[in-house]
Amino acid sequence: MTSAAGPIRTLIADDEWMVRSTLRAILEAVPDITVSGEASDGVEAVDLARTTRPDVVLMDIRMPRGDGLTATERLAQLDPAPRVVVLTTFDLDEYVHEALRHGAVGFLLKDASAEEMIAAVRSAARGDAMISPRITRRLLRMFAAPRPDRRSDYARQLSVLTSKEHEVLVAVGGGLTNTEIALTLYMSEATVKTHVSRILAKLSLNNRVQAAILAHHAGLLD
Repeated sequence: MTSAAGPIRTLIADDEWMVRSTLRAILEAVPDITVSGEASDGVEAVDLARTTRPDVVLMDIRMPRGDGLTATERLAQLDPAPRVVVLTTFDLDEYVHEALRHGAVGFLLKDASAEEMIAAVRSAARGDAMISPRITRRLLRMFAAPRPDRRSDYARQLSVLTSKEHEVLVAVGGGLTNTEIALTLYMSEATVKTHVSRILAKLSLNNRVQAAILAHHAGLLD
């Protein structure tokens, strides 16, 4: 969900004022993004989202008076619902699956570069998920230990994919963004987005992390 016209309206939710200030400076340095508000806790984030109607919310997880997971779940119930990109650190990875379940579409580490932050907001506004490659790899190690006895079952699930979709799935499993996949496989970003959407639909998956985990289980990333 993006605004019909004008810059991408972005709400920043983090309990540290310095983080909010840094994010605001990064985002407002580009012409196509504007910060519609700042929240210091989850309750304030939801209240501000109702009044400012942002396209994208950058959401910290650990905040007082309403954590980021609860806020993400409540934001998903709004109409229209903003797209939530969760800011996390390595020691908070256990929350990523929960945030995905509650409707988050992207994940970034707090030490991500300015370019990655900007790309994440743009990607979310377009309806694409963006998950830091480092988070993807760590999630696979932590939550997706492959079972050799099930590998053939997982591989059979992928038989519905075309050869090109198979290539895209491998790239998704490696944590690549749509832009990176387009460059790697010599196709347009629009084509990549179409392939990703078809992969998720054919495999009955909800997001890129689930696709990456399935690719891992099937042995595609070995």
